[in-house]
Amino acid sequence: MTDVLDRPVTPSTPVAPGERTARRTAVLEWIAVHSLGVAAALFFTLPFVFVFLTSLMSDAQALSRDLVPHTWEWGNYRKVFATPGFLTWWRNTLIYAGAGTALTVVSSVPVAYALAKFRFRGRNLCLMLVISMMMLPPQVVIIPMYLFWAKQLDLSGTLWPLIVPMAFGDAFSVFLLRQFLLTIPDEYLDAARVDGCGELRTLLRVVLPMARPGIAAVALFQFFSAWNDYFGPQIYASDNPGAWTLSYGLESFKGAHHTDWNLTMAATVLVMAPVILVFFFAQKAFVRGVTLTGVKG
Repeated sequence: MTDVLDRPVTPSTPVAPGERTARRTAVLEWIAVHSLGVAAALFFTLPFVFVFLTSLMSDAQALSRDLVPHTWEWGNYRKVFATPGFLTWWRNTLIYAGAGTALTVVSSVPVAYALAKFRFRGRNLCLMLVISMMMLPPQVVIIPMYLFWAKQLDLSGTLWPLIVPMAFGDAFSVFLLRQFLLTIPDEYLDAARVDGCGELRTLLRVVLPMARPGIAAVALFQFFSAWNDYFGPQIYASDNPGAWTLSYGLESFKGAHHTDWNLTMAATVLVMAPVILVFFFAQKAFVRGVTLTGVKG
């Protein structure tokens, strides 16, 4: 304490008015930017918080204006799992999303590679056809497609009409991969060809390792689309509860005269949780794959 009292007092360095104004402006800008970020985070997070809290309420409280559960009903999740068919819907969704994603990636990569790195007559026309397919709503062709799968192949009541077409590529996946492959320098491919690699080996040994972020982005897009798909299962699998997916099976929690909103919200949380976890662990590759596409035309 004596050393502190005996230490000579040095005058503080005067701060110029212009520097003081600049500091104040920087502080206000920091507060403004982070306030917008916090507001945006709350805007996107609060609906999930509301769904989660409602899933832990009792049946009577779920219909009230209360936002916080009086008693935390964790047994609601057990009731959801005990719902007849819920585990079957989960299995069907995993098969649909997993098989569809694998088939889409396997079929789209060679097409995107050809459109990005091959020089052939009609390449731009093929690219325009791919882009035009992206603009075509699926509802436009649903009637002839349904007649083909249901009447000609007798596959209604199954998920095969949704899985098999993914083996022939997806327009959006092809376009996204093509844009990413354009960022890979041609010199790497030329060096592989000089070393004696054919096109298939060049694709497998050179292009695929360098295109992992783009492939991860495409796979995540397709997985999310299949996992959340409601329109397709409603068209093809509605008459067979054994082929329902999670998104369509949620309808069974709504009754004609009464809806158990707490159980519906619990089932919704269970449906959203895998997608959120997948994106959380793969967001680095996903963001990198998306941001690197479209660098070159």
